[in-house]
Amino acid sequence: MSKLVVLELDGDFERQGFRVTLEIGLDSHCYLNNYAARQPLKIKGYLPANPELATNLQQHWQEKYRSLGADARRIKIKKIVHKGSINQRIQECVESANQLQYDLNSWLKSESFREIDRRLREELNPGEAIRFLIRTEDGNLQKLPWHLWDFFERYPKAEVALSPLESKATNAWKTNQPKSRVKILVILGHKDGIDIEKDLEILKNLPGIDPVVLVEPKHGQINDQLWEQSWDIIFFAGHSESDQETGRIYINPIDSITIHQLWYGLRKAVERGLKLAIFNSCDGLGLAKQLDDLQIPQMIVMRELVPDRVAQEFLKHFLKAFTSGESLYLAVREARQRLHDDLEREFPCASWLPIICQHPAAFPPTWQQLRKTNIRQLRTPLIASVAIASFITAIRLLGILQTWELQAFDQMMRLRPQEAPDPRLLIVTVTEKDVQNQNPQERRGASISDRELVKLLEKLQQHQPKVIGLDIYRDFPADPKHKKLETYLGQNQRLIAVCEVGETDQNPGIRPPAKVPENRLSFSDFPVDPDNVIRRQILGMAVDPTSFCGTDTSFSLRVAQAYFADRGIELKRTKEGNLQIGSVVFKKLEPDTGGYYQIDARGYQVMLNYRSSRSVAKAIALTDINSGTLDAELPHLVKNRIVLIGTTAPSFKDYFSTPYSAGQWPQEMPGVMIHAHMLSQILSAVLDGRPLLWWWPAWGEFLWIWGWSFVGGVIAWYLRSPKSLGLAIVAGLGILYGFCFVLLLKSCWIPFVPSALAFVVTNGSLVAYARKQSK
Repeated sequence: MSKLVVLELDGDFERQGFRVTLEIGLDSHCYLNNYAARQPLKIKGYLPANPELATNLQQHWQEKYRSLGADARRIKIKKIVHKGSINQRIQECVESANQLQYDLNSWLKSESFREIDRRLREELNPGEAIRFLIRTEDGNLQKLPWHLWDFFERYPKAEVALSPLESKATNAWKTNQPKSRVKILVILGHKDGIDIEKDLEILKNLPGIDPVVLVEPKHGQINDQLWEQSWDIIFFAGHSESDQETGRIYINPIDSITIHQLWYGLRKAVERGLKLAIFNSCDGLGLAKQLDDLQIPQMIVMRELVPDRVAQEFLKHFLKAFTSGESLYLAVREARQRLHDDLEREFPCASWLPIICQHPAAFPPTWQQLRKTNIRQLRTPLIASVAIASFITAIRLLGILQTWELQAFDQMMRLRPQEAPDPRLLIVTVTEKDVQNQNPQERRGASISDRELVKLLEKLQQHQPKVIGLDIYRDFPADPKHKKLETYLGQNQRLIAVCEVGETDQNPGIRPPAKVPENRLSFSDFPVDPDNVIRRQILGMAVDPTSFCGTDTSFSLRVAQAYFADRGIELKRTKEGNLQIGSVVFKKLEPDTGGYYQIDARGYQVMLNYRSSRSVAKAIALTDINSGTLDAELPHLVKNRIVLIGTTAPSFKDYFSTPYSAGQWPQEMPGVMIHAHMLSQILSAVLDGRPLLWWWPAWGEFLWIWGWSFVGGVIAWYLRSPKSLGLAIVAGLGILYGFCFVLLLKSCWIPFVPSALAFVVTNGSLVAYARKQSK
């Protein structure tokens, strides 16, 4: 719970000293309308007269500080004769400041004040946020650097502010209606010798503001804005000064005005909800003197002449902290500490200058409270986002975005971390070298001759493989010299052969090897996307009576079935008609799944979750086995594994594009390797729990697209600065991509391209709309 400390000091330095009253209570909204209801701890005390401290204070500001001659935001500076070098004057100012700090702390250690000091430290916790109000009418007390009291060193969340000793009760303050932006009236006054454009640049980079900027305006222009609109913040940058107790601001090269001359306009602004006035100009305590009469809740002013660079740095650091969520008080403290660390070697006492002046009954707002909104203010982004999300979804359903969506899917697939090769598989490849090493007449147009195939099967069979999958077409009878091959093909219950179904009557496919029974026969056909990339896996399809290949089961599923047979794992259909292997359900692909539009989803298809590995499994060339080179290793390589045999020789053109074709892997992948990925997907899903690719229902995808459309609209509605907008768009797209990628790592494919498009289009549309409205 935050605390409010009120320290009232009534008297003077010269003769009476100061009667002191300390009040400590909770700092809460519930007390705002009844200051007395806080029921604080209340203690009386006294600070003795100290004319020497007052004299030293005046000399410090008038002689030591002003002698530095920094470019200040004051239109008139009394002529001072500077003696000595600038380094000497800086040193003298620093010494004077140190002495003044010592004198202040010594005075606050007076015996008559000790009880107040003790109770302060007993009642307050260093971890609490503390608003510390100094209520006094004495000008010297107001110019003291109260933040240097050693009390504040021990309470890092405490900050001091000034309030008048007497204040009027008020009913003038109102809570502004929720709105989409913080309304700021920016008055850039006479700028001779100072760079107030820097202030404007800092302000325009704020998130969620609606600024009206008046550059060197006439008196009437300021009054018009005060009377005709409601404001959350009024900001002034330029020259100002205090003449006795009257503050004066210079609004253009000719005119200057006092707060009194804006009296009725400012009162109207307060009645309409003005919360904060910032005067980033010189000598602002005179401006604050009229705070209570106007009942402006809070002001931030500069105690003395303020160098131009100090004013800019304070504004930058204050607004950065305030808009990031710090309270008004702690944002001022943080900015003041930055001035101390960054600038005081060049500008002594820079951190002494900014001070909060506030009505004692006011509760300072946070930036989030100033920006508080409701659904009415989000109506425009809401309507725009629904319309644009619906439009994007419509063009998506027409297939216009399919190519982009599939390309984004491929890119994310390539970014996935590496997986280990599947240890259950061994791939025997017939390479181009293997083909060339054989007699063409013996091969009879195939990649492997009967002689070499028999030799290979004999070697493999010796070492007890679980299953042998032959991904090589054998649509011709065995050579009479090698009748043993027919025996292997017809009787080896662990051997799975392939044929091709084909696509049309003119292409009835490729016949299976002779003697292979139907229960060991499978088709090798791949479902190919419109861009010739294989992203899907077909597990089964109805037998085509016109095809030479009369089987309904794919190569990968048939091999997996043979492997699962010894484990007692069976295939069945769920109530919904989906294929279930063991406890894993393989959800059937629909024509409009994910980023697809009306694809040919005939048969039983699933998405192919490629194993993210440079090699899906251990691969060995045919010659290395048949030559005997690997005889010593074969028992370890073959036993209890699934052995796939296939052609990788480029001359046989059994290569296909995959999502990895645009990456660092080979541009195309041999068919046997793709079959290995498909087989590995089934084995890993059933035995290892590796997830299958899945997707959201259509309504879920629409909500996702609409959500990002809405986010893009809200960003456009709250940010005006092109730089902030650009950064927000880049960050938003990065976050969206990150979400999609992380979900893909969990095997969930969600729409990135439509969401990104909806995000950007809604953002751009509302930016254009807001600019048109502002004109």
